[in-house]
Amino acid sequence: MPSSRFLCLCACAGLLLGAARPAQAEIYTCLDANGGRVLTNNPATCGQAKTFVVPGSSYRATRPAPAAGSSAYDGIIAQAATDYDVRADLVRAVIQVESGFNPRARSPKGAMGLMQLMPQTAAEYGVRNAYNPTENIRGGVAYLRTLLDRYQDETLALAAYNAGPTAVEKYGNNVPPYRETQQYVDRVQTITAAEPAPGPGGTILYKTLVLNDNGQLVLRLSDTKPSSGPYEVVRR
Repeated sequence: MPSSRFLCLCACAGLLLGAARPAQAEIYTCLDANGGRVLTNNPATCGQAKTFVVPGSSYRATRPAPAAGSSAYDGIIAQAATDYDVRADLVRAVIQVESGFNPRARSPKGAMGLMQLMPQTAAEYGVRNAYNPTENIRGGVAYLRTLLDRYQDETLALAAYNAGPTAVEKYGNNVPPYRETQQYVDRVQTITAAEPAPGPGGTILYKTLVLNDNGQLVLRLSDTKPSSGPYEVVRR
């Protein structure tokens, strides 16, 4: 004869299973940039998000995770920026937001590499291997130059880089009212702000991730703007 404890467990399990049947009770899970679980009842949150490999782990993230050693691409960025007359800090910011300096990043929609080139864009700009940092950066900067020339406006060029020129023109040559695109433009321009003004009585700090002597990523805050590599601006 089953024990009272067993019957209790079965009853509880039945209640839980019964409660999980309605669609509104279904829960989906994603991974954030720190490898942590994000719970949501909206499957689109997981299925439509860009994902990136988190440096030093096998996790994929739903937002870019800055990688240590990204200064390794500074030479490629500087050369491409010179060749196409695009600010190097703008290129670096686009890479940080697009891929977190992960050359193997790939989005569910098929965008590839450091500057997240779509296959048709890569082909148009002669990129044969979108996961090759030199090819990817050159193709991405060439495309960014085309957008800057087309709109004569950095904000619109960034919006088009994220959402596509068709979306920008659909809304009368304005930033499309897409939350992702608006956040994208804001983040890139925040990163590229040379000397952003602090709030009243506040200060500006620059947040970076660096490797310590034990080979671990650690957070560093400084009031001096980094000369290379990814960083985020913190206003206090």
